[in-house]
Amino acid sequence: RVAHRSRLGCKQQDDNKMSHIAQDWDTVTLTKNARPGGAGPQGPKGGTSKQTSAGVDIRKLEDDDSDAPMKLPTASRELRVALSQARTAKGLSQKDFAAKLMIPAKTIQEYESGKAIPNNGLIAKMERQLGCKLPRNSK
Repeated sequence: RVAHRSRLGCKQQDDNKMSHIAQDWDTVTLTKNARPGGAGPQGPKGGTSKQTSAGVDIRKLEDDDSDAPMKLPTASRELRVALSQARTAKGLSQKDFAAKLMIPAKTIQEYESGKAIPNNGLIAKMERQLGCKLPRNSK
């Protein structure tokens, strides 16, 4: 009987909670160019310029309507050759070099074959490990 009474008490409380809820029948009109707060347009897209991790401007990606695949920056020939020469001068294999950097060996393979998207942070880490300067990608 105690459990039965507590269930009834919960039901009565639930009914009391629901009694103050009412439906809102106000008309809402949606327009394509409406901005909250009535703020006018700030420019073509508004806001600040943001970039992806590859250094590509997001607005350029959004504005590009072509169906052609986007060309991402890859490791330059100078970087590929310099990295390979510095690594072999130290007597390291790609696998050993990757282990010292604590990254997958596939990443070193991609950099040396020109398939990797250059990351200046990783290039700096490689420079410290090899003890020489490597060409960087431009920002």
